[in-house]
Amino acid sequence: MGADRSYAYGAAAGLLGDLLLGDPRHGHPVAAFGRAASAVERALWHDHRGWGTLHTAVCAGGAVALGAVAERAARRSPAASAALTAVATWAVVGGTSLAREARAVGLALRAGDVTAARARLPHLCGRDPEALDADGIARAVVESVAENTSDAVVGALVWGAVGGVPGLLGFRAVNTLDAMVGHKSPRLRRYGWASARLDDLAGWPGARLTAVLAAAAGPDPRGALRAWRADAHGHPSPNAGPVEASFAGALGVRLGGTLSYGGRVEHRPVLNGAGGRAVRVRDIDRAVRLSRRVGLLALGVTAGARLLLKGRGK
Repeated sequence: MGADRSYAYGAAAGLLGDLLLGDPRHGHPVAAFGRAASAVERALWHDHRGWGTLHTAVCAGGAVALGAVAERAARRSPAASAALTAVATWAVVGGTSLAREARAVGLALRAGDVTAARARLPHLCGRDPEALDADGIARAVVESVAENTSDAVVGALVWGAVGGVPGLLGFRAVNTLDAMVGHKSPRLRRYGWASARLDDLAGWPGARLTAVLAAAAGPDPRGALRAWRADAHGHPSPNAGPVEASFAGALGVRLGGTLSYGGRVEHRPVLNGAGGRAVRVRDIDRAVRLSRRVGLLALGVTAGARLLLKGRGK
C-alpha cells in the first residue's frame, strides 16, 4: 500500500469515524489547541497587527510542525500512516456534530419550543437568538449548516489532500484561530487581522468545492449555480458567500438579509432572492442531508485527486 493509498484509506476511515462517533465528549484535540492558543494570546497580546501575526504564526505553525513530525514518524509503515491520517481526519472534521446541533434546534422548533431553540442556537453560530423568531432561527441554522460544511468538513479534506496530516491540522488550526480572535471586536480588530486573512485564504478552495458539490448533489443544480453567480459576490465573506448562495439555490430558499451579531446589526444581501422562498423548519433536515452528501462527495474528489496527481508525479 503506497503512501497516497494510505492517505485515502485513512481519510475515509476518519470521516467514517466522525459519522459513527462524532466528536469526543471530553478531551477533544481542537479544544486542547484552543487552550494552548489562548495561553499564547495572553502572553503576546498587544493592540497591533504584528503581534497578532506572530500569534498566528506560532499557533498555526506549531500545528503544522506537529503534523509533519507525526507523519514522518509513521511514514515507514503504511498501516501506521493510514491510522495516523484516520485519527487526524476524525479529530479535525465536525460534520456529525454540525448535523446533531442543527437537528436539535429543528426538533425544538417542530415542538413549538422557540425558547429551547434560542438556547441551542449559540452552539451553531454567533447570532443574537433573542432577536429571532422561529423562521429566523431556521434560516440561521440553514446558513450555519452551509458555511460549516465548508469550514468543518470540505476545507479540511482539501488541505489534507494537498498536505497530508500537516495540512489537516494546519487548516483546523487556522479556522479555530479565526473563530477565537478573527472577529471584529475592538480588542481584536488589529490583533486578529492576520488570523482572519489567513482563514480567508485557507478557506478559499474548500468553499468553491463546497459550492460546486452542493450544486451537483442538491435537488436544483441550475438554481444553485444561478444563485451563486448572481448573489455570492454581495456577501461580506469571500468564502461564505458562494457556499450559502449555492445551498440557497439548491434548496430553493432565501438566505441572508438582516441579522444581528453581538448587538451589531448587519444588512446582508438576500441570497437566491429571485428564485427562493422563506426558510421553513423542515429545510433544516434538507440542509443537513445535503451537507452529508457534499462531505462524502468531497472525500471522493479530494482523495481521488491526490491519488491521480501524486501518481503522475512519480
